[in-house]
Amino acid sequence: MLRVLLVNDTDKPIAELEQALRDAGHEVLPHVAAATGLLKAVQDRQPDVVILDVDSPSRDTLEQLAMMHRHAPRPVVMFSADDDDGLIRDAIGAGVAAYVVDGLSPARLAPVLRVAMARFEQQSHVRHRLDELEQKLGDRKDIDRAKALLMERRGMGEAEAYAALRQQAMRQGLKLADVARRILSMADLLG
Repeated sequence: MLRVLLVNDTDKPIAELEQALRDAGHEVLPHVAAATGLLKAVQDRQPDVVILDVDSPSRDTLEQLAMMHRHAPRPVVMFSADDDDGLIRDAIGAGVAAYVVDGLSPARLAPVLRVAMARFEQQSHVRHRLDELEQKLGDRKDIDRAKALLMERRGMGEAEAYAALRQQAMRQGLKLADVARRILSMADLLG
């Protein structure tokens, strides 16, 4: 069972969609009439998935989706009448997991939701892995800068500077990168 937030940015009624979601066992949250308050609605209502029905996604809608994707990421399914390639790319770039053209068919809803959920999960995994790699790269740079500082100011060789960092990390029960950042901060403070 999914908690679904509907955003209807069109004049079309969505009662049939709401009923199809309920029939499939999903909880339909009170819908949002426009995407302008999307981030707040997602933060307040905590849906598992967001479904947007728009004639053509506006820049404001895409900006709201991008903000939501950054601050409260959720799988997003967008039903639109606009099949412009650039617009589809912009929507995907703003965090839309599934962009469906040619109408909102309740019969197609279940597979579209499954695709969106799977794609979002895959993107989340890739994003998490990228964050880990960026952190490791940043740690490596800080360690190298701290080693260079010790080599310059204390006249140590590279292996000796690394050993000194490692010993300090073990003595203080810290990660090597944390010790490196402390040394760099202290060096900045002392000039």
